[in-house]
Amino acid sequence: MKAKRMVSRGTKLLLCVIALFAILFFFMLKDLSWAGSRTLTLSEVWSALTGNGTWGTNLIVIDQNLPRIIIGISVGVGLALTGAVMQAVFRNPLADPYILGLSSGASLGSTVAILTVASVIPLGISQPLLAFIFCFLTMVVVYSVSRIGGSVRVETLVLAGVAVSALISAIVSFLTYLAPEEKIANIVFWSLGSLDRIEWDQMVLVIPLIAIGSVIMATQCRNLNAMMLGDAHAMDLGVDVRSVRILLLAVSSLVVAACVAFVGTIGFVGLVIPHIFRIILGPDNRLIIPISALGGATLMIICDYIAHMASQMYGVLPIGVVTALIGAPFFIYLLVMRKREVGW
Repeated sequence: MKAKRMVSRGTKLLLCVIALFAILFFFMLKDLSWAGSRTLTLSEVWSALTGNGTWGTNLIVIDQNLPRIIIGISVGVGLALTGAVMQAVFRNPLADPYILGLSSGASLGSTVAILTVASVIPLGISQPLLAFIFCFLTMVVVYSVSRIGGSVRVETLVLAGVAVSALISAIVSFLTYLAPEEKIANIVFWSLGSLDRIEWDQMVLVIPLIAIGSVIMATQCRNLNAMMLGDAHAMDLGVDVRSVRILLLAVSSLVVAACVAFVGTIGFVGLVIPHIFRIILGPDNRLIIPISALGGATLMIICDYIAHMASQMYGVLPIGVVTALIGAPFFIYLLVMRKREVGW
């Protein structure tokens, strides 16, 4: 019976991987075909990718669209992994960088960098640095407020995250109101989230940060499995719970800060993707962490494609709007299910 169950889970994992790779590849090609008022054919996109395109198709595919696709995949991986790790660390299916205020904290750091230190320290350095500092401080505040008697309740954590996020959003709005007119557009960009302003030279910083953080999180799968049993059980299994938790929270803050500093606030990716695969594959983080990375990349590319396909009617939508339209109803669904379980 156990072997049959393991084969079934392995089959589900294989099907998920194949389906995600196929969907990701298809929507990558579709997203690369966007050319404003017209759409390239898939054969034109493929020719440009293989070095056989015309000057015009190369300009559209390689110079205009490919940076957006690469950063979209990187950010999707980072946010989904961060969500999966936070859900395991807090033993909380509602934990997510956006809901817990990490994205808002990083956004505040980016705003402060734009308004204050950009004239002294290059924005490419000051923005990620302040985004990380504010993001980490936000996590410390939310965790401290929600910690009661040595434990963190699901409801308290979510409420603390929502409250802190609302406070930070109010501060960002106030700073935007006071900002010089020439800087308002940049601040609004961070608040909505977009992949369109990324350039090749910016990827040299953001992709390594996300990659390093993702590798560190992926190495902690066994420790996360132990921590999901409770701190006492994890310590009995030899896990230094305090050190692992601090490491993962710091790395999560680093990854979220890198994402927000360059593409703005993009919510709910870290909530939706890990939860879906926990339902399909179970709680084993050795499976959830890698499949969430692939799922996050796929969701981001799909949302970016939707955002650009709406351009003829509404202009290119901020990708943060699209992810919120998908993620918010899912979050409400999780709250309703949680209400049925605990009766509040």
